[in-house]
Amino acid sequence: MSKAPPKTLRKGIGLWGVVSMGLGTAVGVSIFSAVSPATALAGPGMLLSVAVAALPMYLIAVSYAYLGSADPVSGASFVWPSRYLHPTLGFFIAWMRIIANMGAMVVLALVLVRYVSMLVPLPVKPTMFAILVLALMANLFGVHVAARAQTLMIGALVVLFAIFALWGGFAAAEPPRLEPFLPNGLQGVVAAAPLLMGLFFGIEAATEAGAEVAEGRRNIPLGIALAIGSATVLYSAVAFVALAVLGPETLAGSKAPILDTAKAFMGPLAVPVIVLAAIVAIGTSLNAIFTMFSRSLFAMAEAGALPRALARIHPRWHVPHMALLAVFAIGCAGLLLPMELTFLFLAVNIPNLAKYASICLCAMRVARGRDDLHESAAFRPGQGHMALLGGAGALCAAALVFVGLEADWRPYVLLLVWGCVGAVWYAFRKYADTTQTD
Repeated sequence: MSKAPPKTLRKGIGLWGVVSMGLGTAVGVSIFSAVSPATALAGPGMLLSVAVAALPMYLIAVSYAYLGSADPVSGASFVWPSRYLHPTLGFFIAWMRIIANMGAMVVLALVLVRYVSMLVPLPVKPTMFAILVLALMANLFGVHVAARAQTLMIGALVVLFAIFALWGGFAAAEPPRLEPFLPNGLQGVVAAAPLLMGLFFGIEAATEAGAEVAEGRRNIPLGIALAIGSATVLYSAVAFVALAVLGPETLAGSKAPILDTAKAFMGPLAVPVIVLAAIVAIGTSLNAIFTMFSRSLFAMAEAGALPRALARIHPRWHVPHMALLAVFAIGCAGLLLPMELTFLFLAVNIPNLAKYASICLCAMRVARGRDDLHESAAFRPGQGHMALLGGAGALCAAALVFVGLEADWRPYVLLLVWGCVGAVWYAFRKYADTTQTD
């Protein structure tokens, strides 16, 4: 009689899976929209704004790389704060990210439908539902399937953006358009940076599936470094071509900056090529969210913070299938949210920034008080340096939480209400555990 396969998560993500998951999460909607308003504020100096925007994420990425090489786990955004700060904080960070991930799935599906509708008119919400079904299927049959799909899509995306940059750079770019480089001075460069920070959100995505990364102590920090470096190069190349082809004034007024740039040198090919790039970019982001969000729910269920059913692992596919189905259900519930991008972006970014601050504080705590973990880390700056970098990252992330308050207050209210619901659930779970113990 054959033994049943062990119900454990399978290590199906290699180095390039880590890179593609991080790069694929980050290169989503923002690259197709954020260039124009940033140019309106900084002119050609927007190229410097990309580097300024990357700085907080580089600080945060160091903390993720450090912890990922010291303690690779699935559901890291819940497990690390629970383990190294406080279980209550870990719960609320993960609880608030349920809204963030719901909003992210809706944003990605909505923008994807809008781009595809440039070629074929489609009903919005039924098509969004179909997109969520496809993302579920890609993840349900094994993390190696999701990672392989992610790597293939990222390869296609890099090729498409390389065509855009090389064709535009050689055929239509006019570097004199970048003069004067700083029409609004360094103040404009700094003002544009917050609009571009979303370009780097999600670069740490693979840490959420840390227990499924082969040679995680090596591949997680190396993969994060390659992902954030590649993203910086890609964004800088695309932004340079857009500025040099359209000029800052035209680019600042464009509602579809990448598409308008491509039309200047691709002609009739611009729409299908850029729509394909958008489909691939957004598809990779959505695929990665299904992977990392499900692992967060899985980790919470394993710890008893959510119903235990979400911690079940499929005996054949070795994935948290119940957690994946929950992610799909949450995405479907998100179809009831307002279809306004400003509202949705803030609902996504606020919990993510809180998560980043907590992870940086975890890195500080480990560097200062856990010599055993520090010594086991494959990537380990000096303990003092790591504590300093973690503190700087936490301060940056915490400060950015309040940047969007003037733009739209409604997401803050939504998150406050959701936090109150979480407090009730947390208190009920504590009471139930106490009753069972007695």
